[in-house]
Amino acid sequence: MTVLGTRALGRALLARQHLLARTAAEPLEVIHHLGGLQAQAVPQPPYLGLLSRLDGFSAADLSALIEQRAVVRIALQRGTIHLVTAEDCRTLRPLLQPVLDQGLRTTFGKRLAGLDLDALAAEARDLVEARPRTFQQLGALLAESRPDRDPAALAQAARCLLPLVQVPPRGLWGRSGPAAHTTAEAWLGRPMDPAPSPDDLVLRYLAAFGPAGAADLRKWSGLAGLAPALRRLAPGLLTFRDEQGRLLYDLPDAPRPDPDAPAPVRLVAPFDNLLLSHADRSRVLPEEYRGRVMSQNGLVLGTLLVDGTVAGTWRLTGEREVVLRPFVRLARADREAAEAEARRVLAFAAESGAANGTAVGAAEGGDAVVRFEAVE
Repeated sequence: MTVLGTRALGRALLARQHLLARTAAEPLEVIHHLGGLQAQAVPQPPYLGLLSRLDGFSAADLSALIEQRAVVRIALQRGTIHLVTAEDCRTLRPLLQPVLDQGLRTTFGKRLAGLDLDALAAEARDLVEARPRTFQQLGALLAESRPDRDPAALAQAARCLLPLVQVPPRGLWGRSGPAAHTTAEAWLGRPMDPAPSPDDLVLRYLAAFGPAGAADLRKWSGLAGLAPALRRLAPGLLTFRDEQGRLLYDLPDAPRPDPDAPAPVRLVAPFDNLLLSHADRSRVLPEEYRGRVMSQNGLVLGTLLVDGTVAGTWRLTGEREVVLRPFVRLARADREAAEAEARRVLAFAAESGAANGTAVGAAEGGDAVVRFEAVE
């Protein structure tokens, strides 16, 4: 069986993520291909995630999709907020229900013991479909008839039991608001898929993140029990081993570039699923850097990719400054490429801010700058 080294796996991942070469595809198509974009933080990650992958992308492109209900923000993979297409919301949310169930039991199980969850879900549905509610508002209303219960636990139970989407202006660049929720059925005008396919979930994952194994699938989705689907699909898949001997599956026609294929410098968005979707992240994130990128409280910084792997972090400060923090001394060409990517981010932020009336011009605070912090 062919063994795929770390560089080969990294190049395959970057090719499927449109990080070896940007694509001219429509944002909706890319969001679908990626199985959604991590959107736990507001509002930058999905916008910056698309910017790193798309040519000619502007914030207005994504904001329009959100306002037109073509994409939605909803709890999905790993129980975290993702921005997905309306159709993927209808299929992924039912498939990932066990992930939300487990999270609710772990965090709020004792506070919900003995509660009639069906009645709670029915009441919560009526409340959020009457008008979108924040969790604070929803919990307080649900507690009126359950005064001995924790309002926060009641709201989180509703989040688990119902497919709740966050409605705009939440998630819009420069125009974000409180996280108010209604049901996906009410927002989209369509029911959830009654029989979504786990096999389709596996194939979608491999198309965007393969080659990969069962442990990788679970890390990406948070969902246990997908190994049988992998075995069921195996006759139509290719199989490989990684350097540790782990079994990997892949689609026959998926890209697997040469390990030495050029990988351009890229600025990857904070919380990007590029770093969160494999049990072994070393194909793009060297283990010695994990602690510098991922904090114990769940923060994931924006990352600087050099030759296909993480070599630093970055952040956008307001709309006028990008701060780059390399972990190693960069070659001159890589430093210049990183600065060019940072200026691309600044141009995007300035254009997006101007469109929303929030841009800060030179008269109010000086020119936009790229700043390199000292190598640690």
